[in-house]
Amino acid sequence: MPQLRQFHGVLLIRPAPLAGLIAAALLLGSGATAGPATLSTGEQTIIEIFKRVSPGVVSVANKAYLRDLFSWEIYEVPRGLGSGFVWDREGHIISNFHVVYGAAAIQVTLRDGATYQATVVGVAPDYDIAVLKIDAPRSALCPVEPGSSRDVQVGQTVLAIGNPFGLDTSLSVGVVSALGRSIVSLSGHRIRDVIQTDAAINPGNSGGPLLDSSGRLIGMNTAILSPSGAYAGVGFAVPVDTIKRVVSQLLATGRVRRAGVGVRLVPEHITRERGVKGVAILSVLPRSPAEKAGLRGVKQAADGNFEFGDVLVELDGLPVNSAEDVVAVMERHQAGDKITAAFLREGRRLTVEIVLENVD
Repeated sequence: MPQLRQFHGVLLIRPAPLAGLIAAALLLGSGATAGPATLSTGEQTIIEIFKRVSPGVVSVANKAYLRDLFSWEIYEVPRGLGSGFVWDREGHIISNFHVVYGAAAIQVTLRDGATYQATVVGVAPDYDIAVLKIDAPRSALCPVEPGSSRDVQVGQTVLAIGNPFGLDTSLSVGVVSALGRSIVSLSGHRIRDVIQTDAAINPGNSGGPLLDSSGRLIGMNTAILSPSGAYAGVGFAVPVDTIKRVVSQLLATGRVRRAGVGVRLVPEHITRERGVKGVAILSVLPRSPAEKAGLRGVKQAADGNFEFGDVLVELDGLPVNSAEDVVAVMERHQAGDKITAAFLREGRRLTVEIVLENVD
């Protein structure tokens, strides 16, 4: 039987000698030859998805350059290892920003073992997304098919493929545990509508795809919640709808622009002190969607005191009580989208339609 021993707090399994394995096999054997295992429909589906999608999952190595103090030669050394996936046949690779952060060089290894130097097309630290580019033959690139995260439901089966602890192209299966979660990115920005899953995600899985039961991309594995730093049953994936919106902008311009209405808001502690329910507008930016819609900010009364202007209470059908609520609504839209804003003005509730624009 295999021998177990502890090594630096990690349970290691030492294989038994070959003779012992042969003896064990003879003791267990009855002389009958076992037939092929019968796989369930669900197992066959998972196997088919893995075979079809795994060629599109890559390993992303973050490299640093170090200079030898004696020879003055420069060496390339690994800083970290993560995952990624092929976006298109032009060689664009999607991964997490934190996987490539601070890299002096980035190497992408395909499923067939071919390794390529990658260039950074664009990054969105606020969403923990990076777009890379490799010069690989189109025939070697197998894009992962994007799905939609809008209709994802708690309880549905999901598959995660990545390189946990450097073990390439590993598969784990689980379910969607919760929706609407939020995590904080490396830049301190809150990423919203994150998918929570119990599919095993460990260090090295970051940047790998989270798939639905049809093999379509519904998220990118990004973070885990764990007291030990390893799998504890709670993993998080950036939703694919966010990925598609951000990646399209990075490919087009190399940066991400946000849609908005063009207002500055009164600090929340002031509105709370005044007992105001909603989000008070401090000022309206010139030529902004808010100005075009006729919204008003704080004004100075005849006696020199300041009076509240319009107070937003609802955007796009959702109640807003803080700046975070406003940002959450804006991140679901892009420039050109129309939303309805409900606001209070001198005790009256009014509504107006606003066409969003890029405001940053």
